[in-house]
Amino acid sequence: MLRILFLALCGLLTHTRADPGALLRLGLDIMNREVQSAMDESHILEEMAAEAGKNRPGVKPIKGITNLRVKDVQLPGITLNFIPGAGIFQCVSTGMTITGKSFMGGNMEIIVALNITATNRLLQDEETGLPRFKSEGCEIILVSVKTNLPSNMLPKVVNKFLDSTLHKVLPSLMCPAIDAVLVYVNRKWANLNAPMPVGQMGTVKYVLTSIPTTTASYIQVDFSPMVQQQEGNIIQLADAGEAFEFPEGYAERSSQLLLSATFLTAELALLRKSFDVNVHDVKIGQLPPQTTKTLAGFIPKVSKAYPKSKPLVTQIRINKPPKVTMRTGNSLLHLHGTLEMFAARRRGKAPVSLFLLESHFNLKIQYSVHENRLQMVTSLDRLLSLSQESSSIGAFNEKKLTGFITGYLQEAYVPVINDALQVGFPLPDFLDIDYDLAELGIVENALVLDLKLN
Repeated sequence: MLRILFLALCGLLTHTRADPGALLRLGLDIMNREVQSAMDESHILEEMAAEAGKNRPGVKPIKGITNLRVKDVQLPGITLNFIPGAGIFQCVSTGMTITGKSFMGGNMEIIVALNITATNRLLQDEETGLPRFKSEGCEIILVSVKTNLPSNMLPKVVNKFLDSTLHKVLPSLMCPAIDAVLVYVNRKWANLNAPMPVGQMGTVKYVLTSIPTTTASYIQVDFSPMVQQQEGNIIQLADAGEAFEFPEGYAERSSQLLLSATFLTAELALLRKSFDVNVHDVKIGQLPPQTTKTLAGFIPKVSKAYPKSKPLVTQIRINKPPKVTMRTGNSLLHLHGTLEMFAARRRGKAPVSLFLLESHFNLKIQYSVHENRLQMVTSLDRLLSLSQESSSIGAFNEKKLTGFITGYLQEAYVPVINDALQVGFPLPDFLDIDYDLAELGIVENALVLDLKLN
């Protein structure tokens, strides 16, 4: 068996950052599927068999045999294994029957079992910068040969004829099949470096940080994602400070995708404007009426300023980039911003500001995948801090508002965040990976998707 070497995937390099924001481990499960599906989709062995008996330019007819035909091509069996530091070796096992008129004048039938081996290098396409497989050194290894040639013929004559026939027929028949299969595999890299939209807010583009590395169990691909706002500005991934890595314990031959907390933070920065909100509703979920009378129960000075109850208008502005943190089994979204409450007025007059608070609160994040996009749903974890920046009703103890604001955030604000998050975030698009089947887990500083096959 020969080796498929994963060597020169040097392309798709950018100057955005040195450290990867996402890591992919490709196990033998996905690689086996891709080679097998490419073989099945191309029907290449059947096509090559159909071409065997035709006159082809540059191919001389075989002496001693006419009306050459190939039939009964067996479904191929494919074996792959990783070679540390190099790539993969592959063996394609199949069989077929070769028929024709022999030099003896009768009908000849040769039943052959064989292995096809080739070295396929993974290179960078000069025009697109995408990975591209190229085969080298295709060889045919005969496993068994049976023939209906007369038994009274001299063994040496039969063997010489068979050897001459098979070594002329099989390489020209089978080796082009390897090239054709690679065409199908190469197509499945085509969308890898294409920008993918995040609603109307911007795009995410997965590009390679370095040449993929091969171990005895997987190929690792490091991505340096490019997160770009609609206006064209690039959101740089922050220095993580702490390394993230694949946890142990996954099944042999399996594949995983790891997304760093810093990468998810950059993606959420695209939605930052969507996190700003003005709420005018008086009745919100299970909360008491959003009026100055309700607020006066926490701050008595409000009733003095507004003896007649007025509806409240609440404005929340996020003034720092959202940040995602991850610890094993737990992920939080940190939000810093201002919360300003107003007393509404009639007849189209602008509402009057009551107070402005600086706030810091956390949301718990639950992750899922739908239609190959990462989805997030949040719930309030806790309100960490409140500080008074200004007040038109005089000084007051903002800590008395902790319960009121906590309930407000959960009932009124978290739904706004979840609505914005429904847009979802794209995942690397290549090799027909179905991320919807993945099992998700949270590890230190990263989200891991354990990829599954249908």
